[in-house]
Amino acid sequence: MSHKQIHLNGFTQNSVAPHSPGLWRHPEDQGTRHGSIDYWVELAQILERGRFDAMFLADVSGIYDVYQNSPDPAIRNAVQVPLHNTLMQISAMAHATKHIAFAPTVSATYVQPYQLARQFSTLDHLTKGRIGWNIVTSYLESEAVNQGLSTRIEHDTRYERAEEYMEVVYKLWEASWDEDAVVRDAEKGVYADPNRVHPISHHGKYFDVPGIHLVDPSPQRTPALFQAGSSPRGRDFAAKHAEATFSTTQNTIPELAEFAADIRRRAVKFGRRPNDVLIIPGIVPIVGSTEAEAQEKYETIKSYVSYEGTLALLSGHTGVDFSHYDPDAYVGDLYTDGSRGFLRQYATGFTSKRWTVREAVKHHGIGIGSWKIVGTPEQIADQLERMVDEGDVDGFNVIQALSPGTLRDFVDHVVPILQARGRHRTEYETDTLREHLFGKGNAQLAPTHPGKQLTRAETVAQVA
Repeated sequence: MSHKQIHLNGFTQNSVAPHSPGLWRHPEDQGTRHGSIDYWVELAQILERGRFDAMFLADVSGIYDVYQNSPDPAIRNAVQVPLHNTLMQISAMAHATKHIAFAPTVSATYVQPYQLARQFSTLDHLTKGRIGWNIVTSYLESEAVNQGLSTRIEHDTRYERAEEYMEVVYKLWEASWDEDAVVRDAEKGVYADPNRVHPISHHGKYFDVPGIHLVDPSPQRTPALFQAGSSPRGRDFAAKHAEATFSTTQNTIPELAEFAADIRRRAVKFGRRPNDVLIIPGIVPIVGSTEAEAQEKYETIKSYVSYEGTLALLSGHTGVDFSHYDPDAYVGDLYTDGSRGFLRQYATGFTSKRWTVREAVKHHGIGIGSWKIVGTPEQIADQLERMVDEGDVDGFNVIQALSPGTLRDFVDHVVPILQARGRHRTEYETDTLREHLFGKGNAQLAPTHPGKQLTRAETVAQVA
């Protein structure tokens, strides 16, 4: 059997019940503490104890108001509202830990690239290289109108715009400051050599960014790049730019293997190596000391899921108002400018089973449709190994059902088994997030990555 190492991230959000509507009502859930810095420090320390690569922080900047054309169901059921800023707690968590990294979600649609580049360079300095960026193009109509647009940008246009966005941030991170620009010559009174700091002079279809990057090169320069596109256009974007791609929409090992093979084929098309993109599907582990105990725990968790809240979440994810559909009707192949991956997950003809609206809602209500693995620690470890070895994935985003109990149970009971089997690190051997992902000495983008290929000479040539 292969002994491929299994990468682990904890997946959460700065909200009450991030990806399992209604679970805040469970007596063991602590999601109502998400406004407390102590809650976040505790969560980071749990993940570091499990030798996880990173805490993956999901985010949206709008409300789920597609269902019944109203925000009320989302508000009533705490469906990612209230939703606090995803960057603010990172410095405190980094200060309380030494190795665990943080990968917040920030939209390439609504945050200007110059601002985003500065934020992430600052965080990369403060954390000594423990920062990733989950790149999203934002699917909610409410995000668009609250950010000053008249309507949501069309799906493929969002990706076209994001392509240029990435070009801008790569120029800022990789080409604006030479590696040796900061000289700190006290005798001459020169902190940085102006001849080694360059304006990027970007003038494109969507962005004009003429100046220099405000921040000197950080340990990783470019943060480790995550992306979660599932549509064909999204997969192309991930294969070109992402160093790890996250998905929740595969429900069988053959589907995982197809997704992994497809991403790796697309990566090669963009001049990268097949394993330059790590495949990190989402899972929700429900751990019990016996199979019966785990199943009982799962049934209890399911009983707390809000059906109305999940309808609001799924409608928001897909852009389809499911209040117009019979709960026992099959989910059709509908067009959407929302998240096409979520719709395809349940649409007849695209999956290995037919889903009714009711089935889709119940599945989506725990971990946004991710794979539920219910059993003893040994059974869960066995399943994860099968998914890695037969599905050709590289690790998992461990999604909370209960906050933070799901992650604590996994760290306390499943991780030691994976470590004993040689499938997960027993100690950290590297310092930066990119090195956690690709090994010591790989703190910066791989030579095959399009961001690394954007040299200073190429930037000047493009300007000319």
